[in-house]
Amino acid sequence: MGYFSQSLSAALELVFQFDPGVWFVVWVSLKISFLAVSISSIFAIPLGTWIAINRFTGKQFLQQILNTLMAIPTVVIGLFLYGLLSRQGTFGEFGLLYTQWAIVIGECLLISPIILNLTVTAIHSSDSRLVPTLLTLGANRLQLITLVLSETRFAVMAALVTGFGRAIGEVGIAMILGGNIQGHTRTMTTAIALETSKGEFEFALALGILLLIIAFIVNLGLQYLQRDTE
Repeated sequence: MGYFSQSLSAALELVFQFDPGVWFVVWVSLKISFLAVSISSIFAIPLGTWIAINRFTGKQFLQQILNTLMAIPTVVIGLFLYGLLSRQGTFGEFGLLYTQWAIVIGECLLISPIILNLTVTAIHSSDSRLVPTLLTLGANRLQLITLVLSETRFAVMAALVTGFGRAIGEVGIAMILGGNIQGHTRTMTTAIALETSKGEFEFALALGILLLIIAFIVNLGLQYLQRDTE
């Protein structure tokens, strides 16, 4: 029996025996990712809707900036926030560095452009008569945003799922801002990197399997939502 086969068998044993160390890391990752998506959606979805339904100077340039931000390297965000959250930084007095909240803030910056841009795209892809019809019927701005979001809800939910998938697989921000502290800020991706370097391949492989399962579920949900938008 080869090394990989033995490691895979041991990894599956850790998963199905609900090893506390493995599943706690999974819980931390899910918690941070859900918080990041929830916070980002509060302002990214309404702002994306506002951008989509309004015409203003610089709109195309703004969308180009959003497209650029969607591809920004995670280590750049981590480095930028490290400077702000460190003791000598602007927000150092709050003691956020090497906490779960620091990772949440970093992931919010990472996925907000994704959710925002996909929301704009979803609304632009909807029936072009929707907004003019609602305005003709006398809808105010709040009603307009609410009704547009209701009509494009599956596409917007797909944007949230995409954002969650990006957050759960993130490593650079979690490593720089969280410090990979065991039992506190260690996520699946940072734990995989650390445990592999330590020679704990079985533990890392167990986390890798669970990360793949989560990625599969996320993509399955995304495919379902995209099918509903067609």
